[in-house]
Amino acid sequence: MALPVLAKPPVRKLAKDLGVDLASVAGTGPGGIVTREDVLAHHDQAKAQPLATYADDDQPWLATGAVTPDGRRTRVPVKSVRKRTAEAMVASAFTAPHVTVFHTVDVTRTMKLVATLREDKEFADVRVTPLLVAAKALLLAIRRHPEVNASWDDEAQEIVYKHYVNLGIAAATPRGLVVPNIKDAHRLDLHGLAAGIADLTATARAGRTTPTDMSDGTITITNVGVFGIDTGTPILNPGESAILAFGAIREQPWVHKGKIKKRWVTQLALSFDHRLIDGELGARMLADVARVLEEPARGLVWG
Repeated sequence: MALPVLAKPPVRKLAKDLGVDLASVAGTGPGGIVTREDVLAHHDQAKAQPLATYADDDQPWLATGAVTPDGRRTRVPVKSVRKRTAEAMVASAFTAPHVTVFHTVDVTRTMKLVATLREDKEFADVRVTPLLVAAKALLLAIRRHPEVNASWDDEAQEIVYKHYVNLGIAAATPRGLVVPNIKDAHRLDLHGLAAGIADLTATARAGRTTPTDMSDGTITITNVGVFGIDTGTPILNPGESAILAFGAIREQPWVHKGKIKKRWVTQLALSFDHRLIDGELGARMLADVARVLEEPARGLVWG
């Protein structure tokens, strides 16, 4: 039986008026309650998106296409961001041997931490989300397993270990997928990381991401949960060793301290380059990310 969705009556009415199914909305309020902002954000994502424009276009991409004689198709030249993304993904998929491992984890304490930080005046100027904690957990796991932070130089036949972490955040935009990265993310505290994620995503959505913003990434996190997706098997960003997919957080029955209770649960998926990371290392890496999400206080010890 499906668990009830936590939402106040005005929020339920708003969802009904907008035709939004509350069960498909991830609550970001205290205790996972669905807020007005959550409903509006979900509704905006579901709306038809404007046609994308590119730096060298003066009109939407569809207008640059040619309609077939029967009127049933429009053929559009692949260019700009979409073309570069496609080329990069094909190169990655057929160059690096991908392996993906999965982990389902109780993130109830992460959700409590998020609720607490949202009330903390020190974090009043940034947006605190579960993704922020997941990103920090990934950075902590890399610190414990620095050998995962590497790239394969095929031309020189060398493995290049990076002494820095440029954390990529996969962002869906009207122009297509872009993966800008936060430079030297390993040096940032939690507030700095939150500010970095906010700046990076705002720039991406505004279409102002530069090639420099997307260069020299070392590892990436993709938030598939924002679309209500549980998990996936993400493709590596070219030149990187691993990518973490962070799934939707749902309240569900869970065995906790020997009893079945309602807990907030999510699924993680880590894809990695098997030339650089063997199965054991990849599994340990993902397990450490999960351990921090399960008990964020562990980050104080590992940090």
